Amino acid sequence: MQNTVMENLFSQLITEIGEDVTREGLVDTPKRAAAAFRFLNNGYHRSLENVLNNAIFEADTEDMVIVKNIELYSLCEHHLLPFIGKCHVAYLPRGKVIGLSKVARIVDMYARRLQIQERLTNQIATALQTAVNPVGVAVVIEAQHLCMMMRGVEKQNSVMTTSSMLGLFRKQISTRSEFLNLINR
Repeated sequence: MQNTVMENLFSQLITEIGEDVTREGLVDTPKRAAAAFRFLNNGYHRSLENVLNNAIFEADTEDMVIVKNIELYSLCEHHLLPFIGKCHVAYLPRGKVIGLSKVARIVDMYARRLQIQERLTNQIATALQTAVNPVGVAVVIEAQHLCMMMRGVEKQNSVMTTSSMLGLFRKQISTRSEFLNLINR
């Protein structure tokens, strides 16, 4: 079977760092690395419409819906190194709710792209706003970036926190405070 372009590129990278790509432990590494890289970036092949898969339902609740501690894994677009963390999402329904698993799938769709955390946070909030047009949306991401932990300043315990507040979460401090208190329990 012929190597793909990506496999050839991984082979070149391994050779460039001074390794022998024909060594027993590395023979299949370009193929495995290419498959892993495709998987880690599979969010480019998904859209909000196919992630939602019509899982939007009529509901008469106006109470806050929160999904917290959604684990996320992404690759920093600057160094292609992982950042790993958790995402907390809330929205205030306006006649419609989204299937519970769809919130996590939205997080995954955008996290599985080359990213910066700031953009990822906003993309998740905007997608939820687009999906169900709620009264408000709140997203908080807390993540550790290997590009900061393994190289550069090498700060092992640093955590980056970003937030995006839309609608009532932005306008009303009591709503924002309720969300922040609930996710910090």
